[in-house]
Amino acid sequence: MRHHNANRKFGRVTKVRKGLMRSLAVALVEKGKIKTTEAKAKELRPYVEKMVTAGKKNTLAARRNIIEKVGSEKVAKLVVETLSPKYLDVKGGYTRITKLGRRLKDASPMAYIEFI
Repeated sequence: MRHHNANRKFGRVTKVRKGLMRSLAVALVEKGKIKTTEAKAKELRPYVEKMVTAGKKNTLAARRNIIEKVGSEKVAKLVVETLSPKYLDVKGGYTRITKLGRRLKDASPMAYIEFI
């Protein structure tokens, strides 16, 4: 039984799943808005929002934690210096998920995820 196990697996092993979230987070931070499946967007939301919240502290430890999550100093710099200052007075809810129609190929529900 899957009691208290709410994370989605996406049919991938742990390393590949972490890499997927990492690449989606990098794309979202760099572009500001990405189109992906609804399930991936819902899993990505807390991943990115925790990064932005950590970036609001603007400490070396917070910056290193962001680098550990995304694997890129460039992206960590973007989060700390450009994204986080926008949300200093906001306590959460930095992203928005907009549902789209279904993908023609496999009928997966699609969505945009973007920073507000």
